[in-house]
Amino acid sequence: MAGHSKFSNIKHKKARNDAARGKIFTKIGRELAVAVKEGGGSDPSNNSKLRDAIAKARSNNMPSDTIERNIKKAAGEGAGDNYEHITYEGYGPNGAAIIVKALTDNKNRTASNVRNAFSKGYGNVGTPGCVSFMFDEKGQIFIDKEDTNIEADELMMLALESGALDFIEDEESYEILTEPKDFSHIRLTLEEEGVAMANATVTMIPQTHVELSNPEDIKNIEKTLALLEDDDDVQDVYHNVR
Repeated sequence: MAGHSKFSNIKHKKARNDAARGKIFTKIGRELAVAVKEGGGSDPSNNSKLRDAIAKARSNNMPSDTIERNIKKAAGEGAGDNYEHITYEGYGPNGAAIIVKALTDNKNRTASNVRNAFSKGYGNVGTPGCVSFMFDEKGQIFIDKEDTNIEADELMMLALESGALDFIEDEESYEILTEPKDFSHIRLTLEEEGVAMANATVTMIPQTHVELSNPEDIKNIEKTLALLEDDDDVQDVYHNVR
């Protein structure tokens, strides 16, 4: 919604104020805790889920001592034990598709908050699978051209030889797409080559987009997305609104 490209949206999110950044750190802290639990321990060299969560934390400018503190807390107190993954799917204005992924220790609270966010924007939560077929799950890595001295051809060959599906260049950035199962390996390969990544995550990419021209529809979808992203239980929100 902000900016005119996926990379512009990433930069917009990173420019948020300190209060918003604090919420992001809270959410990533949960991801770190669950990664310790589900991935098999606090050593990132033996836990690919934790490596990816740490990479996400770093790309969101979480301080190293905060990352370490969250990992130690999870390893010592089992901080990830009470959280479970829940996915909600639903519709916004003009049939816009929305997927919400949450980590929660209280399913009733989260379900209520998600339904409220949809209803405030005059949308509704649907049944599991009602919109996910409109998206493809892919690993997605963005590299800011200003942050790398590697030539485009060299970077493309590095990505493709590591198993990437696609390499896309635009005015500001390079985008690398992977299969979810290959994401961790490719991200680690780039990291070992000293490539600075603006964002690296497994995401849901819409197959088609919905254009909203009615100001009321735009206002309503923005209201729903703002409420969802403000919820500590909500980790990621995907939609097909251009």
